[in-house]
Amino acid sequence: MTTTAPRLGAALTRLLLVAATLLGALLAGAAPASAHAALTGSDPKDGAVVATAPKEVNLTFSEQVAMSDDSIRVLDPAGKRIDTGEIRDLCSGALVRYGVGLRAGLPEGTYTVAWQTVSADSHPISGAFTFSIGAPSTTSVSLPDREAGGGPVGVLYGIARYLAYAGFAVLVGGAAFVLACWPRGATVRPVQRLVVRGWLTLTAATLAMLLLRNPYTGSGELADAFDLGGLKAVLETKTGAALISRLMLLGAAALFVAVLFGAYTKRTDEKERKDLTFGLALGGTVVAAGIAGTWALAEHASTGLQPGIAMPVDILHLLAVAAWLGGLTALLVALYRSPDIGRTAVRRFSRVAFGSVVVLAATGLYQSWRQVGSWSALTDTAYGQLLLLKVGLVAVLVGIAWISRRWTARLTEPTEAPAEPETEPEEPEKTDEAEETEAVDEVEAAVEVEAAVESDEAEAVDGAEESDEAEVREHVTVPDTGTVPDTSVPADPVRVAQLARQRAAMATAREKRRRNADPERTGLRRSVLAEAAVAVVLLAVTTVLTSTEPGRTEEEAGRTRSTAGSTAVPDRPVDIRLPFDTGGVDGKGTVRLSLDPGRSGANALHLFVDRPNGRPLDVPEIKVAFTLKAKEIGPLPVTPDRIQTGHWSASGVQIPMPGEWLIQVTVRTSDIDQTTIDKTVKIG
Repeated sequence: MTTTAPRLGAALTRLLLVAATLLGALLAGAAPASAHAALTGSDPKDGAVVATAPKEVNLTFSEQVAMSDDSIRVLDPAGKRIDTGEIRDLCSGALVRYGVGLRAGLPEGTYTVAWQTVSADSHPISGAFTFSIGAPSTTSVSLPDREAGGGPVGVLYGIARYLAYAGFAVLVGGAAFVLACWPRGATVRPVQRLVVRGWLTLTAATLAMLLLRNPYTGSGELADAFDLGGLKAVLETKTGAALISRLMLLGAAALFVAVLFGAYTKRTDEKERKDLTFGLALGGTVVAAGIAGTWALAEHASTGLQPGIAMPVDILHLLAVAAWLGGLTALLVALYRSPDIGRTAVRRFSRVAFGSVVVLAATGLYQSWRQVGSWSALTDTAYGQLLLLKVGLVAVLVGIAWISRRWTARLTEPTEAPAEPETEPEEPEKTDEAEETEAVDEVEAAVEVEAAVESDEAEAVDGAEESDEAEVREHVTVPDTGTVPDTSVPADPVRVAQLARQRAAMATAREKRRRNADPERTGLRRSVLAEAAVAVVLLAVTTVLTSTEPGRTEEEAGRTRSTAGSTAVPDRPVDIRLPFDTGGVDGKGTVRLSLDPGRSGANALHLFVDRPNGRPLDVPEIKVAFTLKAKEIGPLPVTPDRIQTGHWSASGVQIPMPGEWLIQVTVRTSDIDQTTIDKTVKIG
């Protein structure tokens, strides 16, 4: 029983629509993407109220970041910038910390810290928080609601990243398919166009990423893509250097493609052809590895754990992906556009695909361990969940590939291929009356459809139906010479165009019958088409995965933030202001409390009591108590000693453990007037 080949147009359109929908959902769900580095601490902390103005603001990150003069901005309540603009590098060992100095004489109020930088793996990160001097106040500064890397520019940059991966896979995989599996494919026009389009796609996507890099990591405004100053700044970064290197390597790749589809196809001497094949294979591998290295040197592999091992592994991973998915695309084009592709070529690609899967499994296992680190990160982080989705898609792809290998095995059975492996069975002569009638019916159907669409030709077609049928039957058996057979009769332009369309329809019908004559080849085409559709979605997931914060980093940043959250102000005393009103004479004022160093263990406690006008207020008594409600500890009373007017202190105040401590201050301004004020602070 003959298996009917699927209609390429309808099937491919449906599969691509599904793939595009999934791709859109993935890109929409991933924007804005998380990045590798994360803010783990700040000084002052978010929401902190400090008694005196700090001299600088410090930020601590989980990974190394690239700072510029505008990476940290501090704004007063009116929105005026009050930092010096000079970024200080405070990094020490594994600690990644940067600071910016503040101007002297800052008044009381709420201040906003806005920061934006680029992590070591090329992804922009940003954020904002507030702290107050003296007491909180209203502020006219609105915190940004868009993270760095989001918005239309982020979407365009993400699309360019996807196209860059796709272009790389098609370029490298298609060229490898020709050299390793089907040398005769170098002369096949559809395969040539596929590889060239892969090169064009990768080049265009790289140029787009280079132009979009400045607004992607900065303002987010599309117009800044053409800012020459911003482009110059991008070229000085690691990512800019990687993109420029990729463009230079693409120049070498263009030369490789020109030789592959030029001089290589003209070599007839066997020795010369083998030498050229070896040279192209060696040079192409070097160029492909170099292009893959531009990703490894600028993204996740270049930072974090074991970068010296991770970068070569990442290059191997990308090359294996290209050999498999790009070669799969070339095979799909060859099966549909050049049905005479040899069985040997299919067998060779099957072996190449199997080797690629083995390399992908080994390198992917290492990358998963490096980026995830724990089972909890695999299920509880966005990176781990995307990784599980990718593994599932790879499993589906391998399953479909297994079906393709079964069809390939059938192609290689001796009963199916009595001739040489690279020779296809000759097409049988089309003398069967039923087959001829089918061709005529298809031509007549094509003529009727076109007549319905082209109203200006309707009368000519209807008026000559019988003669058309005769001419059609005549032309079914007459070779297509490209000219009107009867030159003695003046040619009717309408009739000539109509006959040309009929011949084209007949040629299409003949090609379809030839393509469907081999049921095993039909089954192989269907399975390869399904593989290609899954590969489109898999590549989209991979693109999103490369722009997502690795699970290991996310968990480590969470633990660091949790630990840092126990300290009210890292490396600084706990400073709080507590307004009070006892209701009597001189009953209003403010208590300024300082706990140094603000950590568990022994601390020095200082209390300053001020009148509303800021002058010291002498009160008869002041007491302090500390309570840790979460552990049911306290209240722990502290009775400070009076040092001078308005100043009380106590040394050796013991804080038994870190946590959220309730500090209660009791102020007595007369024999009968007193009040208790409190505030909860985090103490490390």
